[in-house]
Amino acid sequence: MKKISLVFLIVMTGVVSSFAQLREIPKEVREQFSRQYPMATDVDFNDNLLNVNIEFTLDNEKWTAEYNNKGVWKHSEKKWTFEQLPDAVKDGFKKSKYADREVKAVIIIYLPGDITQYRIKTEKSAVEKKYLYFNPQGRLLRETITI
Repeated sequence: MKKISLVFLIVMTGVVSSFAQLREIPKEVREQFSRQYPMATDVDFNDNLLNVNIEFTLDNEKWTAEYNNKGVWKHSEKKWTFEQLPDAVKDGFKKSKYADREVKAVIIIYLPGDITQYRIKTEKSAVEKKYLYFNPQGRLLRETITI
């Protein structure tokens, strides 16, 4: 009986995943994305039923944007380097209690309301990994644990 339940669960997971990929991307999302990023190329829409994540290229850089199903933009982000960070953000990191951690990745995040944040992925050991979020003035806004 456990074997049958496991097989059923696996099949149903595949059916739900397939449905998410078969659904038409909402028109509102496509329209809003086109207005916001008219010069985007290599556009790939990924629908997860609750949100639509869009990977694209803009000015030879890889970006990701997220919209809800009604076409409301939630955020966009692109890879960044520590060297590209504003001096205030680098200084804020160096003065933080996390300055001894290794920087593994940096992402610049654009949010509604013309808000910019910088996410720095840090690692102290294999189990001590955190995302640190800074504003452009170098103030640490929050931290989250990452896997």
